[in-house]
Amino acid sequence: MLKFLVYCILAYIVFRFVSFWRNLGRSKAEDRKPPARVSGSGVMVKDEVCQTYLPRENALREIIDGEEKFFCSSECRRKCLEAEKKRG
Repeated sequence: MLKFLVYCILAYIVFRFVSFWRNLGRSKAEDRKPPARVSGSGVMVKDEVCQTYLPRENALREIIDGEEKFFCSSECRRKCLEAEKKRG
């Protein structure tokens, strides 16, 4: 039982030592910095394939048959373009 207690204490000391060295380069000001403010229009658009809403500035845009469509990923964009080819 005493050996187990000694191993636990040694493990804790090693953990604290490693944590100290990992955080040595970071300043306290970085820890207290407020999160970056997201700037944008605030306009949300809907992905045509998976029906997900996302900010317009983050969406992939494609004009299909004169209509502007938005996508959350290149895979959703590809799926929509393939479906359009099959239809028309």
